[in-house]
Amino acid sequence: MRLGLSVLLLSLTRSCWCVPQQQTCHPGDEFLGRCSNSVAGDKPTCTELNLGYCNDMEYSSTIFPNILGHQSRLDAESGAEYLLLSVIHGLLNGECSPEIRLLGCSVLASPCKDGKMIKPCRSTCDALRKDCAHAFESIDMAWPYFLDCDRFFASDQEGCVDPLAGLKARQELEMSSHSHDEPSTIIQFIYTSNTQMYSLLKRTAAKCSQISHVYSIGRSTEGRDLLVIEFSKNPGQHELLEPEIKLVANMHGNEVLGRQLLVYMAQYLCSEYLLGNQRIQTIINTTRIHILASMNPDGYELAASEGHLLNGWTNGRTNAQNLDLNRNFPDLTSVFYRNRRSRHYRIDHIPIPDAYWFGKVAPETYAVMKWIRSLPFVQSASLHGGDMVISYPFDFSRHPQEERMFSPTPDEQVLKQLARTYADAHETMSNNDTERCGANFYRTRGIINGALWYSFAGGMSDFNYLHTNCLEITVELGCDKFPSEAELYPEWKRNKEALLSFMESVHRGIKGVVTDLDGNRIKGATISVRGIKKDVTTAEDGDYWRLLNPGTHILTATAKGYSRVSKRVYLPHNLNKAGRVDFLLEKVPIEPDIDDHLFPTVDTWERFDPYNQFEHFGEPDAREGGIERQEKPWWWNYFSQSGISPPNWLLRSV
Repeated sequence: MRLGLSVLLLSLTRSCWCVPQQQTCHPGDEFLGRCSNSVAGDKPTCTELNLGYCNDMEYSSTIFPNILGHQSRLDAESGAEYLLLSVIHGLLNGECSPEIRLLGCSVLASPCKDGKMIKPCRSTCDALRKDCAHAFESIDMAWPYFLDCDRFFASDQEGCVDPLAGLKARQELEMSSHSHDEPSTIIQFIYTSNTQMYSLLKRTAAKCSQISHVYSIGRSTEGRDLLVIEFSKNPGQHELLEPEIKLVANMHGNEVLGRQLLVYMAQYLCSEYLLGNQRIQTIINTTRIHILASMNPDGYELAASEGHLLNGWTNGRTNAQNLDLNRNFPDLTSVFYRNRRSRHYRIDHIPIPDAYWFGKVAPETYAVMKWIRSLPFVQSASLHGGDMVISYPFDFSRHPQEERMFSPTPDEQVLKQLARTYADAHETMSNNDTERCGANFYRTRGIINGALWYSFAGGMSDFNYLHTNCLEITVELGCDKFPSEAELYPEWKRNKEALLSFMESVHRGIKGVVTDLDGNRIKGATISVRGIKKDVTTAEDGDYWRLLNPGTHILTATAKGYSRVSKRVYLPHNLNKAGRVDFLLEKVPIEPDIDDHLFPTVDTWERFDPYNQFEHFGEPDAREGGIERQEKPWWWNYFSQSGISPPNWLLRSV
């Protein structure tokens, strides 16, 4: 990309037409700004703005020579700066338009008043450069030299004009004209390419840097970033007792609606927070939200190349290795079924069988597993398409030969309520409309146990449940996997409240901190609930979250080398936040336990990629705040393995 832009800029520079020193200018041409009969020393005067690409500016007169030294309109239009300004919209895939053009026009044709030039404001330039930095980074292009904020712009004290003032006023007017049914945040309801999605998420994080940042959890098979945008009052850090949730979409590349909804949600959260929306501010100030809009950007690339009308039911579903990512996770459900009748067997944090690592593990799956293990997620939603229903674990039938068999988890009632939260808040999912998608789920009001719908192994939701504390539901957003752009705004209206309600629902049940008598927080302590054979464990800081429905519960906390403490807790129906239940444990002598040898422990849970077979997938390198990862060139492994140092000219090419 850098080479292509260099060639473009060189060709634009060579295309400059130099004005001869001596010329006779026809009065008509001089009026049009094509040339000038003035000589050095003549006093510049205001002239009518007649620069084709800039004729929609908020002012009507300009002056030559301009800031860049162009002597006439023809000189300016023949310059490399004007030509670059005319193609930059395409180079940036529509990002930062028309702001960049208006800013450039204010330099090429600055407003004139009383025979004096009024320079554009430096503050406007600085703000736009910050907002558009990610758009230029995405195409590996430097900020244009003729928009040097220090060199060609003036301060407010010197007197300047804001070239974006009219645009801002129109945007504010458009925002105020929206009805209550329409978003007060302005969102373009269109499909975005991978490049546009990355740029949009980075710009959103830059706009709301105090509550948001982006990070990459890895790369796809073809090297595309798996980019996450996070929202919290202290982005980048886990806050004690603040629950963490994740929203994942586009796991199947041709199921695209969820991807767009999450991109819109990121924009909405940022903008509404800045606008003072109290509900959004409460959600972000009390919750850490992670949004992975596209888990399968390679599959999306294929699906999007065919478009809405031509895309089939499966084209782009798999990743670039032809692997279905929702069948590629470790099958821990079978491990659970084999051991579920054992009185001492723990079904929380089931370790990944070593045999799994000898199969084909997609880099996307590997990255998401490391992500899931690295943060104390409490709940999650995976957005899909093809039907309209919420399914919840288990997705794999308890009887291998049964394709459709009710297969509940120990948290059946909690997961059912989680699914009901989304379905009931959706505009149409829980109604009894028999016209939609074959009317498969209107009798269950839009929710179903996954294995009762259809059974499959290796799914992400089952893995979340059995390997971590996280409870995940699968949201099937509609019958059409790739709806037309005209449907994007109606779908946003149907799902916005459901997504917000789902985020709020994480503040349900109980939370607390487990400490010893000296006040030290205990990592890895287990919190059990009588009657639910699935424990949760405390995070690094000794805090925990346990989603529970209203009622009376008996909780027990324990840790290896510590006493066991039980408490009775009552959760009323009208409780709108998680109850606080802390535990204080006393150290006791550790006695040998035969169960340590017969059943899995947390130590075996720590085994991840034990043979380093997939280590090359790796984590993104920390660059620009940890959002980029530098791909190793094709020749890197050859020199690394041979012990030979690569030549300097090859190193310089990286």
